[in-house]
Amino acid sequence: MDVTEIPYAKHTGISKNDEGRLVLIPGSEVENHIKSIHASAQYTLAETQSGDFLQEAFPEYVGKVVGVLREANVKYKHPALTTLTAYASIDDESRVKFLTQLEKKSRAVITILVNIKDEEGTITMSGAFSWFVQRV
Repeated sequence: MDVTEIPYAKHTGISKNDEGRLVLIPGSEVENHIKSIHASAQYTLAETQSGDFLQEAFPEYVGKVVGVLREANVKYKHPALTTLTAYASIDDESRVKFLTQLEKKSRAVITILVNIKDEEGTITMSGAFSWFVQRV
């Protein structure tokens, strides 16, 4: 699934750059009252990136499982004034635990870590997005 085609992500203006990373370009539709990128727009970018990363990290399960965001914990660190890029990761221990649990119980939880960075590489927001995944 192309996450940039999700209606809400499309509405927010999320797109992919030449490297295939999700980005959000500043504009009046995502601005807050102090002319920086709204916290909810950053959250949408990060949450969408976490779902996209889940598909990229486990391509063998695409179409065979359904994932639902269960919990998120985010921290806003700096004003976002320039184009934002999302970076997601999971550690090896989490990957192994997730795969083991999914194989044994046909369901599992995994947490994807996401950093949102501006054009200078400054982290404007970081978050941990926990996904509940179940076989269909």
